Amino acid sequence: MERKGDDEYAVTGDLTIHGVTRPVTLSVEGPTPPQKDPWGNVRIGLEATTKIDRKDFGLIWNTALETGGILVGDTVHITLEAEFIKG
Repeated sequence: MERKGDDEYAVTGDLTIHGVTRPVTLSVEGPTPPQKDPWGNVRIGLEATTKIDRKDFGLIWNTALETGGILVGDTVHITLEAEFIKG
């Protein structure tokens, strides 16, 4: 984990899809300031995003469209939104 700025981090780890593991870096925004929810619990949240090339994970299926082009693009955008409750 590397701090990139105020409430911004880069988190690197391994992602496994279809039996193939590759290193991936997530851009993380947050955590948000702690806030109480309607039930009195303290919560924080964050969002993490990255892009991967699906072919790097062995996902190579595709088909041509009648109008030209291909059905499935190579770039996959991954977005994670998480909330944490203080126990």
